Parts: sequence; C-alpha cells; structure tokens
Amino acid sequence: MDELVVVEVVATEPEAELLLGLLRDAGIDSLRRQTNFGAGASDGLPGGPQEVVVRSQDLEAAREVLRTA
Repeated sequence: MDELVVVEVVATEPEAELLLGLLRDAGIDSLRRQTNFGAGASDGLPGGPQEVVVRSQDLEAAREVLRTA
C-alpha cells in the first residue's frame, strides 16, 4: 500500500477542495482529511483545518503543481 503524505494544510474545506482540483487536473490522486487539531477544535464535527494528502511518490510533483498555481 502506498504511504500517504501531507502536501499542504489549509484552513477550510473549500480551500482544500480547490487544491484537490488543481492536483486532479495535473493527474495526481489526492484527498483531504481533517487535521487532528481541527477534529479536537470542533469536537469531531466536519470543518476546521484540512490536510491535503498524496501518495509519497507523487509528493514532489504535487508540490510543484501547488507552487506554480
């Protein structure tokens, strides 16, 4: 199984979705998940800070996509 690594942390779900779209357009599989801080701050409810994660082998390409966006 591929290891998932965090490529970016953003404050909200819409910001995370924007980054997921950029990565998807570049052919990079990604997903978002609530950070541990976000889960604790909102008692487990959706929202709060989000991590955008990619497979470890896609990390550098994902960083480049987000850097040039």
